[in-house]
Amino acid sequence: MAESRLPHIVLFSGGTACRTTNLALLSKPVRLTRIVPAWDSGGSSKVIRESLGVLAVGDIRQALMTMAHGEGRAGDVVKVCNARLTSGAQEDARTEFALYAEGRHPLLERMEPGLRGAILNYLRTFRAAIGRDFDFRNGSIGNFILTGAHLAHNSDINTAIFVFRKLCDIAGHVWPSTAEGGVDLSAILNDGTRIEGQHRVTALEEQAGRTGIRDITLSAAGGSVAANDAVLESLESADAIVFGPGSFFTSVLPHFHVEGIVPTIARNVHARRVFIGNILQCRETRGFDLARMLDIAGALWQARGGADARPFTHVLANRQLLPFEKTVGAFAYLGNGALAETCLRLGAEAVVEEFEDPWQRGQHDGRTVADVLSSLLPA
Repeated sequence: MAESRLPHIVLFSGGTACRTTNLALLSKPVRLTRIVPAWDSGGSSKVIRESLGVLAVGDIRQALMTMAHGEGRAGDVVKVCNARLTSGAQEDARTEFALYAEGRHPLLERMEPGLRGAILNYLRTFRAAIGRDFDFRNGSIGNFILTGAHLAHNSDINTAIFVFRKLCDIAGHVWPSTAEGGVDLSAILNDGTRIEGQHRVTALEEQAGRTGIRDITLSAAGGSVAANDAVLESLESADAIVFGPGSFFTSVLPHFHVEGIVPTIARNVHARRVFIGNILQCRETRGFDLARMLDIAGALWQARGGADARPFTHVLANRQLLPFEKTVGAFAYLGNGALAETCLRLGAEAVVEEFEDPWQRGQHDGRTVADVLSSLLPA
């Protein structure tokens, strides 16, 4: 079947939580598009973002590398883009970066000249922009290349991603939900406390987590946060639009706050809209159950222009095997709560199965999730 005629699945997600699902879907006869957050404010992305004032690229690069892995891409370009610098002495990290930027790293020396030249161009563009005091420690070479491409192509992140995909020979698509830089996420707790920054929300201290998140906001210098045109085009052609798995308040729900995304999904009456419940609670969702999360998402859907369309056609819920709360490490399993009643109210069908990976407690079995998603695709 021609690629353009394959079913198109659009997956709203964060980083690691949906990795196994992403990989399993790549083994199916589908076209896959990942929509990732553009408000990452931690790690290597934070350092780049604060130094250059550009859109955070960490989640984009991670999703692209997952695509490369699932598609069996393991050449030297992918190895370079997946590399990280030493986390030791700052001078050692600077020296290691120079090996890449000056083309003296063994992976670059044996590379085809055209590919090598493109990578060096983007690394040198990045180096020229960040100045002398940049801290390279634990930095991702892929983040540096993608940021360099972003700068080299007039700050057009979509063009930068296109070039990055071509360099790595990646077929799957990855887009940030907004192409705007400087987008910030904040959470307001139930006691009125405001937590600024995605990285602080995902790392809530236990007491703050038990207080609970009441609301989240996205903000940008220009006010509202506009959707990436490439995302809207993907949603218009989707056969299935999937939310999660991932951190509910920082990786999944915020996409509803991006202008244009909810109305565009609502207009696609053909596509299945699937919410995948997490296996475990997390720092953001202590004491929550799946039904409560669906109620929050449903209310935001209506507020952001969902009109009379139902937010989800299907909800994938992990089967509860025990009548008491069980934990894995610091977190309890996410209960389903009043799932049947909530799904009835939202107009969604609950699909309850054992979605936990038998070898990785607390994580999804990607193959099982992918099989169910495939079975839900429109004929």
